[in-house]
Amino acid sequence: MRCTVQTQPGHLPPFWNRNAVFVANLLSLFYGNDGETNELCLEVGHIETYGGRLLPILDLLFNGPNRNLLVLESEPDPLLLDYFTDACSLTLPDRLILAHAEYMDINRTLRDKQAPTHPACDAVSAHDACWMDGFVTDQALTLFAEHTGKQLITTEGGSKRGNNKLTLHQFLERTGLPTFDTHRASDPNAALSALTELKGQGYTRAVVKSQIGASGIGMVQVDVDEHDAAAIPDYLFFEGPCLVQGWLDESAGNVHRVGSPSVQIFVNEEQAWLYDLTEQILSAASVHEGNLAPPPYLLQEDSLRETVFQQARAAATWLHEQGYRGTASADFLITRMNGDPRVILCEINARVTGATYPAVLARHLCPGDAWLLRNLRFKSPLPSKDILTRLDKHGCLYRAGAGSGLLPINFNHDHAGAVVKGQFLCLAPETEDCMEMILATQHILPVQWAYDRD
Repeated sequence: MRCTVQTQPGHLPPFWNRNAVFVANLLSLFYGNDGETNELCLEVGHIETYGGRLLPILDLLFNGPNRNLLVLESEPDPLLLDYFTDACSLTLPDRLILAHAEYMDINRTLRDKQAPTHPACDAVSAHDACWMDGFVTDQALTLFAEHTGKQLITTEGGSKRGNNKLTLHQFLERTGLPTFDTHRASDPNAALSALTELKGQGYTRAVVKSQIGASGIGMVQVDVDEHDAAAIPDYLFFEGPCLVQGWLDESAGNVHRVGSPSVQIFVNEEQAWLYDLTEQILSAASVHEGNLAPPPYLLQEDSLRETVFQQARAAATWLHEQGYRGTASADFLITRMNGDPRVILCEINARVTGATYPAVLARHLCPGDAWLLRNLRFKSPLPSKDILTRLDKHGCLYRAGAGSGLLPINFNHDHAGAVVKGQFLCLAPETEDCMEMILATQHILPVQWAYDRD
């Protein structure tokens, strides 16, 4: 059945009227591709602390009559939890700590068709929530749900198809939607041949993409003159042929890069909603570092904005057809080639993404207003108390009903418990106010910081 799609940027959809056990399985993002998983750990660091971003939004995503349960890999910051409930008037789910190594031990036991004895299994089985979800639904989550008597929000196949870049590209080709100039390569040598083809098409830069990737992992930018297969890691071919695509920026000639919008999507059994339009903040290597909503340049261009939504509606329908259910982000590139605008759907991330947390919180707390999410990495670790106290003392810390303020979504701790990085949401009526707010922290916080990847 083809789903209907509602477009309501700036306002939340009716999320799940059910309760769930959500397993923060970030290290499962690549469905068993150990090469990509290792690269994620090296690039991001403290990966076990990122599941905490779910704490302030889980009860918004799953708003059934009972309690939700969030399974985390490490303890969240207690002061941040108090801030969510006391200052932001948010409710929080029940919590269970299950280290990734223990989770995988349970999975190995279940694969061997034995009964695991870990107490987490009993705790999950006994919880009132009937459903289970995760960042991705893979074999481990499927077995865990079966063993604990929970029903999955989405299937393993629906989750994997929804995140597959080659499957999406084939859909775009089939339906006549714009695509990048693309070649498929089954190994590094074939990728080098594809680079030669792209050079003949006038490109100087290209990107090699694995079928499954996230947070810049599984994507390698290269010069088309690159003739070293070692620069193209084997893990890019874990799922089969990868995509080799021409890189569209000023280096391609007659191209002006306009922006990289991202549409936030929610898909249930019958409908889909486009509930926010954001601009991705990308590094020089096109790695996600934050989001801004709404994109200022799209406020002035009705036809361009509608083209983005038109393709996003097609993306949401495609996601539904794949069997995926839940939140997702559809990421675009807008360029002008010889003055003519061109909108290309780059990828769909079928999961709770780095844009989901701020979008859901912002649209719950300040519907229709502007927001900005930035990741700040501190030059020296800070106690969370210092961060919250200083922001509050200067009148910047968001409080429910204020209409504007800085809301720390999550803190990433080192092994000593100090904060090395945080995800900070700026809420205000206008985008300029949001940008001024994040810059003001340079004078409020006692250490230097730098913008960082998601």
